[in-house]
Amino acid sequence: MDVRAVLMGLTFALIWSSAFSSARIIVEAAPPLFSLSARFAISGLIGVGIAWALGQGFNLTRSQWRAVLIFGICQNAIYLGLNFVAMQTIEASLAAIIASTMPLLVALANWTIFKERLPVMGIFGMVAGFAGVALIMAQRFEGGADPFAIGLCMIAAVALAAATLTVKSASSDGGNLLMIVGLQMLVGSIALLFPALALEELVVEWTTPFILAFIYTTLMPGLAATFIWFLLVGRIGPTRAATYHFLNPVFGVAIAYVLLSEQLSWIDAVGVAIIAGGILAVQRARIAT
Repeated sequence: MDVRAVLMGLTFALIWSSAFSSARIIVEAAPPLFSLSARFAISGLIGVGIAWALGQGFNLTRSQWRAVLIFGICQNAIYLGLNFVAMQTIEASLAAIIASTMPLLVALANWTIFKERLPVMGIFGMVAGFAGVALIMAQRFEGGADPFAIGLCMIAAVALAAATLTVKSASSDGGNLLMIVGLQMLVGSIALLFPALALEELVVEWTTPFILAFIYTTLMPGLAATFIWFLLVGRIGPTRAATYHFLNPVFGVAIAYVLLSEQLSWIDAVGVAIIAGGILAVQRARIAT
């Protein structure tokens, strides 16, 4: 990895991790699915508009169109939709910790389904990472955390892992990269609009924190982080790029502590360290193969 790739990876991890705290602020003032659908509509239109102005078109390959649909539905609609709903009743730090299992789930799928060779260090890291999550969730269950919301976050992490497995085909042609980013957000917006209309009432508290959080999550995690992720994957490949996910539980918990004053225990700190170490071990083992 060169210096540019390292800076891109660190920037992505920081912005991506901050999305949980900004989402927590949003769902306290507005219905989650409507908010997310609107966010993706705005981000998607901005992305497509900029891409069009730069000369990018809709002439994507079949594999890219397939990746746009899968990524838009799995990451944007299912993963983020379920996380937004869950964060009505659980803390942003817990949602960030569960979401951080994505690279572990990807490694597990590659190992068990796609028969990718995984060295002993990778297997150990995978087991350790899941154990760290279990340690934290056991404590949160004892503290009264909503099990239904935690279940939604776990389903969301599986959906994100499925989306991640499609990123490589979406990044294979950098010439239309921004167009791909915008289109997959529009897919997510449309997919979320129907359950929002069926399940939610559009009532919004137009507070300053809500407005700032909505603008931030639309432009930064919504557009900038996704664009950086695709660039990073195209530059160093999905396996090396996923290494930076080991920072997500650390950044996610730290940002929630600073921004939302969420309480953290020593068990949380130990669990986050175990998860981060497990993810790093898995990704280093996969790179070595």
